[in-house]
Amino acid sequence: MATSNGKQPPQGEGEEAAPAGSIGGYESLHRLLESNLSPELFKEASRLLLGLNCGRALEAISLPEATSALAKAHNFDVQAFRFDADKEYLRQPRVVRVGLIQNSIATPTTSHFAEQKKAIMEKIKPMIDAAGDSGVNILCLQEAWTMPFAFCTREKRWCEFAEPVDGESTQFLQQLAKKYNMVIVSPILERDVNHGEIIWNTAVVIGNHGNIIGIHRKNHIPRVGDFNESTYYMEGNTGHPVFETAYGKIGVNICYGRHHPLNWLAFGINGAEIVFNPSATVGELSEPMWPIEARNAAIANSYFVGSINRVGTEVFPNPFTSGDGKPQHADFGHFYGSSHFSAPDASCTPSLSRYRDGLMISDMDLNLCRQIKDKWGFRMTARYDTYSSLLAKYLQPDFKPQNSEVYPKVSIKGLSYYCDLCNASPSIHITSLFKKSITCK
Repeated sequence: MATSNGKQPPQGEGEEAAPAGSIGGYESLHRLLESNLSPELFKEASRLLLGLNCGRALEAISLPEATSALAKAHNFDVQAFRFDADKEYLRQPRVVRVGLIQNSIATPTTSHFAEQKKAIMEKIKPMIDAAGDSGVNILCLQEAWTMPFAFCTREKRWCEFAEPVDGESTQFLQQLAKKYNMVIVSPILERDVNHGEIIWNTAVVIGNHGNIIGIHRKNHIPRVGDFNESTYYMEGNTGHPVFETAYGKIGVNICYGRHHPLNWLAFGINGAEIVFNPSATVGELSEPMWPIEARNAAIANSYFVGSINRVGTEVFPNPFTSGDGKPQHADFGHFYGSSHFSAPDASCTPSLSRYRDGLMISDMDLNLCRQIKDKWGFRMTARYDTYSSLLAKYLQPDFKPQNSEVYPKVSIKGLSYYCDLCNASPSIHITSLFKKSITCK
């Protein structure tokens, strides 16, 4: 199967306007360039934008016709690429097939909550089936996939979407995990029934036998404009767990955590080979950052990163404001999708559509993680002791930044001297002016 190319036909006079969220009718920047540059220029632009994997451009991989049929029937973008590693003599390749799903909500936010949740499940099932038919081993869904991203409204009624770790959405995915022998990462709004029904933003990791391997709760909670999510949940308490699945060691850095380099670092220190970043973010706020942060994390920590963002514009019944001077509004803005993979060697896939649902699939040889560690030596040269000492001092109430103080200077025939021990007036050191440097008495 040829993966969908994301192109839209040219917009002529009298034709329908370009889809909302598109770039002049194209699904992504990559597709715009592909359609408007010569093959030679497009190849060079792709090298600069996407990098090279083992010295070569990423290769698209063929998927079953069943996947193509599902994508066409349900109108979702599907793309697939392969990350290679160099051949080794003492280790066999460790190739795992990984998938990401991005989607819009399925019914208006005014619909009954049960109807909204059911419709989303029905919407993503064909995409999960497509992933299963394509042999995906590990699949990650977007942040809070079972609901609209209603946290901008600050209305507590949306808490009804919260569910226990073993709740309805987990049971739904457990059956599919067993059917396709697939690990599924399911980010949900969790209600902790064992601890006063506290709500968390949580990723449930479901094993390929349908078992619950574990959970991770979002470490960093935004307080940025409409993204003031602490009305609903606070910072997580699960640390930086890495889950050893049948196919590889995975971590989950939920949404806003991607802006925190130490968060990425901790998953790497704990041994992650793949870190997923299920997100919900809008163009006005973060799109220039989107292709940079996860890719940088993959490079700095020598692991693969899967970045997932929902798509569409979600309009809520009641307008709201966020104390940022903007007039009241009823939506976050456009969730721009653009889900993609990044590799430790600085290569990355093109992005999925900015406005359509999508499935991104990648074969990745996990041997590349160690190969890049050996090549660049980031762990060996990181000087963690230096930074741990600085951070330990920074956390103390009496911390003072390490600044270079500016000392008074005196000049003799154009030469400047300064006291290297005190901040005294130059006149105090007149008797020492003919020494190589001024010293305190």
